[in-house]
Amino acid sequence: MAEKTIDILSIGEPLMELAETERAGERLYAPGFGGDCSNVAIAAARLGARAAMATAVGEDTFGQAFLDLWAREGVDASSVIRRPGGRTGVYFISYGPDGHDFSYYRQGSAASLMTPAELPADAIARARIVHASGISQAISPSCTDMVFAAMSAAKAAGALVSYDTNLRLRLWPLDRARAIVQAAASMADIVLPGHDDARLLTGLDRPEDICDAYLRLGAGVVALTLGKDGAMIATRDGKTVIPARRVTAVDATGAGDAFDGAFLAEYLVHGDPLRAGAFANAAAALSVRGHGAVGPLPTRAEVEAFVAV
Repeated sequence: MAEKTIDILSIGEPLMELAETERAGERLYAPGFGGDCSNVAIAAARLGARAAMATAVGEDTFGQAFLDLWAREGVDASSVIRRPGGRTGVYFISYGPDGHDFSYYRQGSAASLMTPAELPADAIARARIVHASGISQAISPSCTDMVFAAMSAAKAAGALVSYDTNLRLRLWPLDRARAIVQAAASMADIVLPGHDDARLLTGLDRPEDICDAYLRLGAGVVALTLGKDGAMIATRDGKTVIPARRVTAVDATGAGDAFDGAFLAEYLVHGDPLRAGAFANAAAALSVRGHGAVGPLPTRAEVEAFVAV
């Protein structure tokens, strides 16, 4: 087998972020970066993991901005395709009394056109964990197939498969999402669902029942995020709720991605899912103290200092 020189290979779509802000009474949109799997890779890299991206970006200004971002963050982008004539997806964040609202402009993006034939076989062979999400599969039928192919290749190469069920009903109908997500989760070693999404996907309500459902599919570890109630970490040996860390929240965009990146990075250090869950809870809490998905992602030193208080 190939030498494992990548800790986490994240497969998914990067999205340019334009977040609502106000200056001199005028509403403006400040540029930033998003896309769940890119956020996971950056979160993990800031925590010391050797992270890499497998995706495609447009041959446009936004695509170059992501390549520059990954270079600054120490995320290996050698497997990223620069698609001639393609474009990079965009989303807008607006804020109101009920929290944030998202508007996406991603149809036909460079990443959504990826196929199984474009998977970086060498990078998958060198990865310890291959991570993808429901969004990675929802953006197009070819991406659905690509993620399944990546999971099969990862397992053949002796890598762990990590999967966030991340549900976006704007991208596909619930019945299709349920079928695809269940099939993908059955191939995963680590499943990272959010409670609200998991209730829709499984038809179950109790966190214990949701965790049991994913364990029955074959996962060795389930880390179910519960929002303000923290996270439930489940294995075949039992289930433990890890309380959330209390902070003054500014923007919850990307908090789940911060959790995922931190959980995977820490799990690779010692293999203890409970310790990884506590670490990820702290990282996710720190990530909501500023605006945007990437800017507030913490470093390992920041998380360790926060946990020590």
